[in-house]
Amino acid sequence: MHGAGELLGVVRHVPESDRQSLTIATMSDEAMTTSEIEGEILERRSVQSSIRRMLGLEAERVPTRPAEAGIGELYVDLYKNWAAPLTDDSLHAWHSMVCKGRFDLRDLGRYRTHEEPMQVVSGAIHAPKVHFVAPPSDRVPTEMARFIDWFNGSAPGADSPLAPLAPLARAGAAHLAFESIHPYEDGNGRIGRAISEKALAQGLGRPSLIALASTILAHRTAYYRELERANTSNQITDWLAWFAAIAIEAQHRTLANVEFTIEKARLFESHRERLNPRQIAVMLRVLREGPDGFKGGLSASNYMAIAKTSAPTATRDMGDLVDLGILSRTGERKSTRYHITIPTRRIPRVSIDADGNVIETLPDLI
Repeated sequence: MHGAGELLGVVRHVPESDRQSLTIATMSDEAMTTSEIEGEILERRSVQSSIRRMLGLEAERVPTRPAEAGIGELYVDLYKNWAAPLTDDSLHAWHSMVCKGRFDLRDLGRYRTHEEPMQVVSGAIHAPKVHFVAPPSDRVPTEMARFIDWFNGSAPGADSPLAPLAPLARAGAAHLAFESIHPYEDGNGRIGRAISEKALAQGLGRPSLIALASTILAHRTAYYRELERANTSNQITDWLAWFAAIAIEAQHRTLANVEFTIEKARLFESHRERLNPRQIAVMLRVLREGPDGFKGGLSASNYMAIAKTSAPTATRDMGDLVDLGILSRTGERKSTRYHITIPTRRIPRVSIDADGNVIETLPDLI
């Protein structure tokens, strides 16, 4: 809660014109990374365009696959309706969004009904490793009714005999409980993470907009390991401590993105009149990637493709950007790469010890 207050305070320093872009960028990143956790790679421009259209904003006309439109629709619904109670219908709607365009599912937009065991497995087909077996399909409606009653009854301000839970405990417990039921044929992970974000938003009293899925992706192996461990016991303290550390780390990641947005605005404010249209177009494209920029840095070929210009012009333009202090240069000849010079916050690795103390460790500088 302290971190949420700090984040809100920093956001207030973001220029009004950039707040909308920051919101859309955060939603797009979460939509893409929650899908990437499941091994599905989406196109950023398509996801952002889909989100902008659903928010009633002007959007770039780009081809959009059903999966990109569907996950964008889920995050817009989560952003708009975070305060609404959880219901069977809202979950079924989310499932239809997550699995938009799928024709291989028998139960689309409804709980699973197949008689076969619902298992999470890995390994070769001839020697699979079973990590988890969910309740049989005929128990799902009962289990989900109990889960939904608990989720709504434990919300802040709920008229229920259930005592309201701390936001982190409720978000973590909700995710684990939903994954344990595994009520759908597919899409349970993405919906479970959306439920966690809904719980955090209700605890904060506003859309959380923290990089939860992005942070889970950075710890994907540990995420699946901790889920598997938690499913072997009714004691979930270790899982809640792990999830809380991830949520706090996600706040740091979001804070780094917000600070980057502020510095980006300052950069353009101080240099815009010195940049030509090609340089502006390229810098906007690079800055769209966030604090990490282009993976491996901006190359001359990248610049030529974005600015639609020749190699000599690209080299001259990038040299000017280096002279202005906007870009830094590394490598030589074909290995030359350019990196944005905006200072970025290092994101600490967060853990919680047995006494409940938060331990933050900054990664080594590369």
